[in-house]
Amino acid sequence: MSDPVGRFTNRVENYIKYRPDYPCEVIEHLTTNCALTSDAVIADVGCGPGQSSRMFLENGNRVIGVEPNAAMRDAAKEILGEFENFTVVDGTSENTSLPDVSVDFVVAAQAFHWFDAEKTRREFKRILKPSGHVVLMWNERQLDTTPFLVEYEQLLLKYATDYTKVRHENVDALKLGDFFQGEYGSAFFENIKLHDFEGIKGRMFSSSYMPGETDDAAGQLTDELYELFAKHARNGKIEIIYDTRVYYSLPR
Repeated sequence: MSDPVGRFTNRVENYIKYRPDYPCEVIEHLTTNCALTSDAVIADVGCGPGQSSRMFLENGNRVIGVEPNAAMRDAAKEILGEFENFTVVDGTSENTSLPDVSVDFVVAAQAFHWFDAEKTRREFKRILKPSGHVVLMWNERQLDTTPFLVEYEQLLLKYATDYTKVRHENVDALKLGDFFQGEYGSAFFENIKLHDFEGIKGRMFSSSYMPGETDDAAGQLTDELYELFAKHARNGKIEIIYDTRVYYSLPR
């Protein structure tokens, strides 16, 4: 697997524009099940350009984004600059640079599958307050619930580099149990996004396992994607269905 920090550097613009955000039900669920309040301090580890940070900021929380990629940090600063309670620091899941016992929640959205689980667990335990929670989230694209999604998955498999190695679906119940060291809570929410052709193309090229837009294969890939889009689009749009999956530590 290539460097997980650098592999997104040339994909920031597409990542910002076309990656899905997270449904408001996530905040409601954490409020009910993890006693999330607007006073809680959130460390968003692997925050990228801030999709996951935004929903906590809109909830009134102070959010500290932790992001090792400089281009992603710059994007987060620009996009979330309106929020005075947002800061972003250069750090990793193994070395966040945050003080001991300083945050109420550690969140990793669309990121945990890149982490060293053992080293990450020690670091999260160090920065969390005793009553704090770890929350892991992914937007997981459905693979076979519509004809488009079935054919789109086959297109990705045809052109992808290390898709099967880096998919977040590889984080299964056993790995989650090992990380949380016991029982953990979970919740699942449907998350539907509509894209025109530029949107679905940008979403595809935002994925680190796909060729870059300037790579030799990009032209043929784009042509095949357009054929697929034209075949299945309705009123110039394609529906992408995600399952937003949330896993969180329980009180001890």
